[in-house]
Amino acid sequence: MASREETLAAWRQQEQQVRARLAPAGVSSLDQLKAGSGMEFLQRIWDGLLPSVPIGETLDFIPVEGEPGRIVFQGTPDRRHYNPLGSVHGGYFCTLLDSAVGCAVHSMLPQGMGYTTLELKVNLVRALTDKSGPVRAEGRVIQVGKQVGIAEGRIVDVDGRLYAHATTTCLVFALP
Repeated sequence: MASREETLAAWRQQEQQVRARLAPAGVSSLDQLKAGSGMEFLQRIWDGLLPSVPIGETLDFIPVEGEPGRIVFQGTPDRRHYNPLGSVHGGYFCTLLDSAVGCAVHSMLPQGMGYTTLELKVNLVRALTDKSGPVRAEGRVIQVGKQVGIAEGRIVDVDGRLYAHATTTCLVFALP
């Protein structure tokens, strides 16, 4: 089992490698979205062939791992993300988890299909601060059908401490 320092170093190295591949933030076209499966679309973003996602730039988080049905985002919360009470705003948790669970659903979709979040249920377990260090939100699919996708997610730190968990229900639909 890796030590905390080894895990932290591996997470930071992986983040640097991914950041080096990402293209500047922007929005992909509908034609680019429809050009392949959900996983292929996500992979083209991660390979820098399509623009990276603007919300990731805004909140400073990126995808670090992905396979069909499982997507992981990593971010390091800092004081820019604070609420007036002196800890990271709940919107940071929600956005990070919505990205992980939504992309997990998207990764399972065939070409020509899209999704949107219908419901996101988030439980905040402990506060994040600028001292928390990098955290990861892992989304995992529970079920994806013709009209509905369901996934769950967790935010953890390098020590495996749980900060939040979520479930989502997504509407699956044919792209125009």
